[in-house]
Amino acid sequence: QTCCCCCPVPYRTVPMALLLQNATIVNADATTRGDVLIEDGKFAAIGPNLTAPEGARTIDCTDKLVVPGGIDPHTHFALPFMGEVAIDDWEKGPRAALAGGTTTVIDFVIPSPGESLIAAYDKWRGWAEASVMDYGLHTAITWWSDSVKEEMGILARERGVASFKHFMAYKGSLMLSDETLFESFTRCRELGAVPQVHAENGEMIARGQKELLAKGVTGPEGHPWSRPPAVEGESCNRAAVIADHLDVPLYIVHCSTKQSVAVLTAARQAGQRVYGEALAGHLTIDDSVYYKGSWAEAASFVMSPPFRPKEHQAALWSGLQSGVIQTTATDNCTFCESQKKLGKDDFSKIPNGTNGVEDRMSIIYTHGVATGKLNLNEYVATTSTNAAKIFGLYPRKGVIQVGSDADVTIIDPALKRTLSKDTHFQAVDRNIWEGWEVSGVTIYTISRGDVVWEAKVVDGKVDWQGGKLTSERGRGKYLPRKTFAKPFEGMDLRRKLGEKSPIVRSQ
Repeated sequence: QTCCCCCPVPYRTVPMALLLQNATIVNADATTRGDVLIEDGKFAAIGPNLTAPEGARTIDCTDKLVVPGGIDPHTHFALPFMGEVAIDDWEKGPRAALAGGTTTVIDFVIPSPGESLIAAYDKWRGWAEASVMDYGLHTAITWWSDSVKEEMGILARERGVASFKHFMAYKGSLMLSDETLFESFTRCRELGAVPQVHAENGEMIARGQKELLAKGVTGPEGHPWSRPPAVEGESCNRAAVIADHLDVPLYIVHCSTKQSVAVLTAARQAGQRVYGEALAGHLTIDDSVYYKGSWAEAASFVMSPPFRPKEHQAALWSGLQSGVIQTTATDNCTFCESQKKLGKDDFSKIPNGTNGVEDRMSIIYTHGVATGKLNLNEYVATTSTNAAKIFGLYPRKGVIQVGSDADVTIIDPALKRTLSKDTHFQAVDRNIWEGWEVSGVTIYTISRGDVVWEAKVVDGKVDWQGGKLTSERGRGKYLPRKTFAKPFEGMDLRRKLGEKSPIVRSQ
């Protein structure tokens, strides 16, 4: 295997041994101090005063945080969507992710309605051969038939797909009926695969778009106006009720409103296995971005669900703090200004999506850990470990322990950098956090024992573009995931104990 199409020199298949010395080792359940020895791409030993094998590289981690590599469970690289293709492809997007400290993503296979799930999966796997990082794949259910039901089984049992996504939005293309939700959720329960939902009421959105356009509202401001918080709250509640009725776990992607948090809270208090995801963007950016600046600037923030008024951010942070929301993601789906202009005269045609995969780890550290909202263990849980547990990757990923893949992010909590489109590695020509200063900077990223990112720091300042990214095209591995993972544990027994039987009555 070669490092790229123009370089015939094979890259190493066996990583060099590494010793991380004097580390503050942060897992989701504990923080310890000591050394970490990495051999053959795995964690080989963890403890005090470890000795480096001959030829090993040593990295001094004094005053640094050594955390499991980030896992972003929601990305869309090279996604064909709304007449365009996302500009961050399977090489550029993952390279940017590695620089930011994310070592694993779970992207989405999205078949066209009527398309074979297997054919779509094979197509995505072909695109992902270029990936420089490890990845898994969710698969979307965009239509229903006996063949879809059969192919879900093949994907779950033979291809390592342990989660299926369902769109409640995008009427006329991806939106599913309640009947299809019932059918697919039931099949997910049989297969031990986690059903996911994009929870926005597509009918309400379509009517809102039509009404606004009729009034002459064509600009980006129409996007949030046509998708008010109630649109999300209704669908979250409907999906949770259906999942509860069928006794199947549920994962709600990109929760953005206090209504969604309320649904998650009530469901979990009732004992339901419902999981929530918050995007780094929704946690930090409010809806004012749609009402100021040029058309191009406002359009660059168009994504679904849209950014919300500030009070919703507070609810999302509370959800993370209380454990009602378990993961942070990005929904990274990037379109340049020239692509966004497809909707210049009609906001409903602006390709939806923003950046984030490169900056998520630092954004969550800065606005979570550095503000006291999250402690370091909660930071690790919400940026890595919980996603690994929910989606069948744990303990291969998401934890620093002997035998697990040696995916590590080394963070300098004292270092700061400024986010910008001019210095990021993503291909997109905008950054939704343009000019924001962040702390908790990733100075090393290690993927399966290889140092794939090393920041350039001179006199205490970061030269981000001067950093060294060394992961080669095609280095990433596909990650088949386990079905019947943590969300399903105990559910069969609970269902059995709650089974109904006929009442025997006297004559």
